[in-house]
Amino acid sequence: MIVALLFLLFIAMMLLGVPIGAALGLAGATAIGVANADAQWFGLLAVPQNFYAGLGKYPLLAIPMFVLVGSIFDRSGVALRLVNFAVAIVGRGPGMLPLVAIAVAMFLGGISGSGPANAAAVGGVMIAAMARAGYPAAFSASVVGAAAATDILIPPSVAFIVYSVLVPGASVPALFAAGMVPGILAGVALIAPTVWMARKHKMGALEASLPRPPFWKSLREAVWGLAAPVVILGGMRAGWFTPTEAAVVAVFYGLFVGMAIHRTIRVRDLFVILRESGELSAVILLVVSLAGIFAYSLSTLGVIDPITHAIVNSGLGEYGVLALLIVMLITVGMLLDGVSIFLIFVPLLLPIMQHYQWDPVWFGVILTLKVALGQFTPPLAVNLMVSCRIARVRMEETVRWVGWLLFAMALVMVAVIAFPELALWLPRTLGY
Repeated sequence: MIVALLFLLFIAMMLLGVPIGAALGLAGATAIGVANADAQWFGLLAVPQNFYAGLGKYPLLAIPMFVLVGSIFDRSGVALRLVNFAVAIVGRGPGMLPLVAIAVAMFLGGISGSGPANAAAVGGVMIAAMARAGYPAAFSASVVGAAAATDILIPPSVAFIVYSVLVPGASVPALFAAGMVPGILAGVALIAPTVWMARKHKMGALEASLPRPPFWKSLREAVWGLAAPVVILGGMRAGWFTPTEAAVVAVFYGLFVGMAIHRTIRVRDLFVILRESGELSAVILLVVSLAGIFAYSLSTLGVIDPITHAIVNSGLGEYGVLALLIVMLITVGMLLDGVSIFLIFVPLLLPIMQHYQWDPVWFGVILTLKVALGQFTPPLAVNLMVSCRIARVRMEETVRWVGWLLFAMALVMVAVIAFPELALWLPRTLGY
């Protein structure tokens, strides 16, 4: 009865438009209160305790820092310089600008762990450039939204940080290393249908007439942006700082580049940058803390064990269960953002993972690939929302283009399922 109340209340609040964090917290608190009705108000002490426990984890300190890094590099002009350098390399022609958009989004994935921030940084530069070259706005928004989804696979990644907090045995460095190869494969997979669609539908008719940036000049301007992932990821690998400390180093590096090198960030801009990143970080961390209440109610009410038993004994077998989980998460991914999916479903999926003895790092990459797909799967696709807002198009207009991109990234997920070494080889080689 209480279990039914928990889920019905959560679903009802979601349908009424209550924010996801508030719905998680209120549903969990109500279930805890009803379950501990005999203990009067003492039972409700579990609510503030688990609210704090959800936040009081060292790896979560990296989240506001990486969000701040995304905002700093968005305003520093690094994205524009990287675009000019990429165009100088690949040249002009049908499908080249969309290819550049994907490549730059992948590269920025090594600087910031936020997909929406990546979509804003790349979209602010590339969507206007693609419009001048003759690409339809809906196509441009689709490409940028999909390309930004590689951000949560290529380290550093906010999604991997959240997952590491929820799952024992999955360290942040191991997850960062495991996401590198699938993240690159996902970007390459997106390039193929993007260039094919551009050439098939004869898009970018004006692109060849646009000037090609000089190589050496664009390289000099882009060198500080090119060095950012080397500093961040190389420093972690060398043992100079932890992933959490790397986020702080990235903030100061971005401020140095923006204020001292490119001089595109002034002191008065810092307030706006800090406010925007503070608001986004607060939303993420509030959802994390409120989800802790929901997860506690699931565990204390004994919901997880019956669900695990039912799935394991369904007769589907190991790969059948994995396929069922993917279909379920694809459906949920159309409605919820990635962090919320992890916070709600990882506690439920953890016993299943342990039953089949799946590697927690490999399983984290599979879930993150699914989250990446959800970031540009209509109707609720956070990256696509950002790129559509920049392109000034409705999300419905992107469906004809984004479907091919979803299919391409789904093939990468299937490949990682079939060949786990695609995710596990690098962390094993690096000794994580």
